[in-house]
Amino acid sequence: MASPSTSTHEGIYDVFLSFRGEDTRYHFTDHLYSALIDNGVHTFRDDEELERGGVIAPELFNAIEQSRISIVVFSENYAQSRWCLDELVKIIECMTGRTQIVLPVFYHVDPSHVRKQMGSYGEAFAYHEKDADLKKREKIQKWRTALTETSNLSGWHLHDHQSESDVIKEITYNIITRLNPKSLYVGENIVGMNIRLEKLRSLINIDLNNVCMVGICGIGGIGKTTIAKALYNEILNQFEGVSFLANVREKSKNDFGLLQLQQQLLNDILKRKNREISNVHEGINVIKNVLYLRRVLVVLDDVDNLRQLEHLVGKHDWFGQGSRILITTRDRHLLDAHGVDKPYHEIEELNSEEALQLLSLYAFKQNFPQEDYKDLPDHTVKYAKGLPLALQVLGSHLCKKTPSEWESELRKLEREPAPEIQNVLKISYDGLDRTQREIFLDIACFFKGQDKEFVSRILDGCDFYAKSGFRVLRDRCLITILDNKIHMHDLIQQMGWHIVREQYPKEPGKWSRLWEPKDVFHVLTRNTGTEEIEGIFLDMSTSEQLQFTTKAFKMMNKLRLLKVHQDANCQPLSHLI
Repeated sequence: MASPSTSTHEGIYDVFLSFRGEDTRYHFTDHLYSALIDNGVHTFRDDEELERGGVIAPELFNAIEQSRISIVVFSENYAQSRWCLDELVKIIECMTGRTQIVLPVFYHVDPSHVRKQMGSYGEAFAYHEKDADLKKREKIQKWRTALTETSNLSGWHLHDHQSESDVIKEITYNIITRLNPKSLYVGENIVGMNIRLEKLRSLINIDLNNVCMVGICGIGGIGKTTIAKALYNEILNQFEGVSFLANVREKSKNDFGLLQLQQQLLNDILKRKNREISNVHEGINVIKNVLYLRRVLVVLDDVDNLRQLEHLVGKHDWFGQGSRILITTRDRHLLDAHGVDKPYHEIEELNSEEALQLLSLYAFKQNFPQEDYKDLPDHTVKYAKGLPLALQVLGSHLCKKTPSEWESELRKLEREPAPEIQNVLKISYDGLDRTQREIFLDIACFFKGQDKEFVSRILDGCDFYAKSGFRVLRDRCLITILDNKIHMHDLIQQMGWHIVREQYPKEPGKWSRLWEPKDVFHVLTRNTGTEEIEGIFLDMSTSEQLQFTTKAFKMMNKLRLLKVHQDANCQPLSHLI
């Protein structure tokens, strides 16, 4: 007999409230019920006020069985109600047989009186036992046992001169902590998380009472979302309100999407459906005005536009003291532009030992590779270069394959990368403008590992504004610059190669760039070059004897880069046309 206000979640209640209606219905229990509901806890409260008789209703037994936690409010006249005592017997049965959690609240009664049936509880049982037959005495004994067992459990004792609101807050916090209703699924086979989480914990420094915005950045597939979810689960119970806004990039492609995210943020933190917001500008004001006194945890996952940050987590003073805002992104520049606190948490690739373990968990369903596969797992780890997404995808794909099939698959991957990996990595490339894409492809095909100033002079000669482009590529985690040299993750480089080849995979003469000797040999010896070709780099020391005429370049009207050399130490014969 749930009231209309009672809500369920897939037919299961979080909490069942057992109480004596005339004692606490309109004050303590009502306030406790409201606090639980406002915090998103699905609570059953029997609101039937008529005096009951006979057997307890089956619907009520079902509600008890379907609840994860029962809160029993022992008040002065609780034991006078046969109905309440029958409920309690059922609750103890569920605690014993269904591992239900039972939490007692002693509301202005001595716990020892409940345990030993003394005081008002003794008087109530004296009344129940008066003229009781054998069958009823057996039932009364079950009541006594249930009272004794429940009063021995850890709970709360509310006595005179104690704030009811403080106790209700404590009970509500305890329930939320036990239920952890907003925890997120992080996944199985998580490797290397502890050490990376430790670094992130030090950045957020949850013990400080300031408002802190923390940026988590790295290339696609490196584990930004995973580490954000893991930390969120770990600390969410330390905040008044929490919200994890997933897939912000995908969900906020227009104002309507941003509006929905604003609404979700408010609903999550206020733990109830907020008034409707009519537009994103109103949403900004509502967020500022409602949240500035609340200590909240907010995660914005996969941000790719400054507007998303401005409309959802504007400034530090939008939130109450102690709040923590986590932002995951592939674009470091967004964090700079928004004024996110430094340093940022840049997620590192897995080391070789971690990578081998992660691959083995997916490929062999154990922490280490099988012996009969010899060096194949090591070759796969070398190919993935510590990228968790690649290791998971490849491990799942190679699972149950024989060593010979595994070796064949690795040879294929060198020419045809796994689409599940490439599609994730390519998101960063798709966000570049035309000139930035040209710079990225030139680096992927020609200049990886080269001196930055040397490459910059060449690209500026092509009107590519190299320094500006380098900054964007670095901010978007597509390149790194160490010791003044340009570096790029092998899988990102392979993505660049795939972009060049994908439209005409079997016709290198139609590619914009040629860098592998066999493709250069094919085009120059067969005169198949077209006006699409912009650059050719040829290492003569790795190619067969090559003879060609100027006719091979006749159609290459867009050719701007030509480099022919004997070995890595040799200067190019020509590098700019």
